[in-house]
Amino acid sequence: MTRSLRTLGVPPNAWTVDAEIADLTRPALAAQIITLLTETKKLHLDLAKAAILVIDMQNDFCHPEGWLAHIGVDVTPARTPIEPLQAFLPELRRVNVPVIWLNWGNRSDLLNISPAALHVYNPTGEGVGLGAPLPGRGARVLTAGSWAAAVVDELEQKPEDIRIDKYRMSGFWDTPLDSILRNLGKTTLFFGGVNADQCVMSTLQDANFLGYDCILVKDCTATTSPDYCWQATLYNVKQCFGFVTDSQAVLAAIKA
Repeated sequence: MTRSLRTLGVPPNAWTVDAEIADLTRPALAAQIITLLTETKKLHLDLAKAAILVIDMQNDFCHPEGWLAHIGVDVTPARTPIEPLQAFLPELRRVNVPVIWLNWGNRSDLLNISPAALHVYNPTGEGVGLGAPLPGRGARVLTAGSWAAAVVDELEQKPEDIRIDKYRMSGFWDTPLDSILRNLGKTTLFFGGVNADQCVMSTLQDANFLGYDCILVKDCTATTSPDYCWQATLYNVKQCFGFVTDSQAVLAAIKA
């Protein structure tokens, strides 16, 4: 007689149970092996174990009326990943690679933000820093639920996508990101977003330290920092923390 067991957890990290049995075998997801060319090596990887982190593609960093633009930064470079991501993300969804939107989205009371973090965004104490109303928009800078913290309109978020607020440059610090990835059985991470040398790099480094395979998707990533920061980021990813490729190489591997 076949038993009817109920699922507890998120596959592949799920048990099936009834009153007498707990099945802990966690059946594996069907493999989706691709061969991907990167700037240093040819990779064999399993898309069933992959996810993409899209970091900080939000109004405060990428919109001409956002916080960075308000303090005088040219946000044109931060907008360059938009078009590649528009083409890339639907194809990843089609092969069931989760899209994870990882955004600065602070508590409105800033109770978990230290003076050191506040100083980065308001070094004189007199400017428009974290949580302050953005002139012209009134949205509170990098505050969860505000226009300032929202993903830019040009990038469509789907109901099946995963959204995670972060509170530091690294998306792993004091967030559920690591737990979510482990429950989903994801070990290979693609990275896109801004700024490459700051939030993207901090998150990628922490991912490497935690044992994830890290692949920076170059055309889906950018920075408003000087070019030497971009070059140093690419160098350090390839030298120490993972691999560098572009979205066209990934799409070609998927379609091969």
